[in-house]
Amino acid sequence: MFQASTPSSQPSKPAQYDELIAQARSLMADEADRIANAANFSSLVFNSLDGLNWAGFYFFDGVELVVGPFQGKPACVRIPLGKGVCGTAAQTRATQVVRDVHEFPGHIACDSASQSEIVVPLVAADGALIGVWDVDSPLVARFDDEDAKGMEALCRVFVELAWTPASSK
Repeated sequence: MFQASTPSSQPSKPAQYDELIAQARSLMADEADRIANAANFSSLVFNSLDGLNWAGFYFFDGVELVVGPFQGKPACVRIPLGKGVCGTAAQTRATQVVRDVHEFPGHIACDSASQSEIVVPLVAADGALIGVWDVDSPLVARFDDEDAKGMEALCRVFVELAWTPASSK
């Protein structure tokens, strides 16, 4: 059975993300089911990083983003491309780090407790939009450039292991 490691002292953010990347690789290495991998990935991040109130996926269905596996309170189900932080990340294919969601034009408040947010676009090797990885915090300015680098690295692992066809793994 997989067990997340919890260091006794707080490591640096880069070290914490390096550990999460190793854990994510281990967790998804032998599982081909995308939903199972997305669910476990969400749980791993949500339960490993402090100051989060939501962590999960929105997958692109060809028209809009649709909520996928997540940890946290119930979420908005559908988000149009270009709307809110998630839709903006999907449309621009650029990570969005929002220090204060109340300052983001058009922010979609799925959980009124959320104060900051980071959203990483998920793009397949062929350039197709898969969706976005969305993480919220009840703390203003919870996320920074180190989080962006760490979350982007985690998402590359997710796409590599959970979205690559089994025959090409």
